[in-house]
Amino acid sequence: MNLKSAPPTKRKTVYEELKPLLFSIAYRMVGSATDAEDIVQEAFLRFHRESSGGEDIESPKAWLSTVTTRLAINHVQSARVRRETYVGTWLPEPLITDGESDAAQHAETADSLSLAFLVLLESLSPVERAVFILREVFDYGYDEIADVVDKGEDNCRQIAVRARRQIGAKKPRFEASRRKREELSRRFFDAVGAGDTDGLIGLLAADVVAYGDGGGKAPAFPHPVYGRERVARLFLGINRQAERLGVSGMRHVEVNGQPGVVFVDPEGGLIAVVSLDIADGLVQTVRGISNPDKLRHLAPGLQAADAPPRANSESGQH
Repeated sequence: MNLKSAPPTKRKTVYEELKPLLFSIAYRMVGSATDAEDIVQEAFLRFHRESSGGEDIESPKAWLSTVTTRLAINHVQSARVRRETYVGTWLPEPLITDGESDAAQHAETADSLSLAFLVLLESLSPVERAVFILREVFDYGYDEIADVVDKGEDNCRQIAVRARRQIGAKKPRFEASRRKREELSRRFFDAVGAGDTDGLIGLLAADVVAYGDGGGKAPAFPHPVYGRERVARLFLGINRQAERLGVSGMRHVEVNGQPGVVFVDPEGGLIAVVSLDIADGLVQTVRGISNPDKLRHLAPGLQAADAPPRANSESGQH
């Protein structure tokens, strides 16, 4: 397709049709909504430059998928060096997927968008990650993938097998029923707000783990916390300090396809996003992100719709 002579509405159609897909690929590759947006914008700028220059791009989807993925591979390679100096636990930038976000539109399954899955992808090399995402999440053919990563089809098949084996061994499990996930999530945060130690412990898996990402710029626990008693104490302690931390309320939301909440200040500004992994009727993993750099891309209008957390000063004590 040569967009040089195409009417503006046609150019807009290409952008609108392909942006959600390209963002979904880039976001899964880099784990950052902000960087994914930049990558997609750069890909479209190159596309417009080439097509305006007279190049006949037969398949905008193939062309843009290739450029987006290659830009993402380059970004991941440089990000790994920067990651070495990151303060505390690194977690992906969260997405609120309640509405029709670009990522939500192309979330083939909620599992492939989860924070747990994105963290797991970090164990793959940039090229392995690209091959795995394009094949397993977006069902690209090996011939298409070979063109994208500039390798032979057989090589891509071998890379996919290795990546599938590595991811499959640690792939997170989730409660299949969205209703049950949301119900247990509300019970979890209700127990936290009420300072209900026993109720909270009863909702946690024995080997539950909690991760916090403040990036050295916001309060967060610096190391993972393991075990139901320790995780319960952690969240009850945070709840008792909510006012000091500036938390005035929370709202139940869907975070990367999984249940969670956003904590807000009196002006509605985001303080933290918390996501729960739920399976077998219990909370398996808790991830809290308070690094302000990772929350800026979220809508500022996420006003608290639920009552602010309030701890009973006599409860939750051991």
